[in-house]
Amino acid sequence: MARIVDFHRAATAEMIDAARDYERKREGLGFRFIRAVEQSTQRIADHPEVGAQLGRKDRRWIVFHFPFSVIYRSEQENVLVLAIMHQHRKPGYWKWRRYRE
Repeated sequence: MARIVDFHRAATAEMIDAARDYERKREGLGFRFIRAVEQSTQRIADHPEVGAQLGRKDRRWIVFHFPFSVIYRSEQENVLVLAIMHQHRKPGYWKWRRYRE
């Protein structure tokens, strides 16, 4: 059974900012990025254990074709996306989001 996917507001902002940057580089690339993130989150919703573990509760799933990862936490009936993290910048910056909305 697929779980509901919720985004931390900062993760949503990261996704939108990255999509805008990609769109500036090449028309349509921002849409492809958003679609790749959507496919990633659907996979996570269907199989929450699929991502590599980052500690006890957090996991990471790499976005296909882009240097980004979806950082998430699987809960009872939902998945909380904590970050849409660029893989080459500031690892761990998102950790405070586990404690705030």
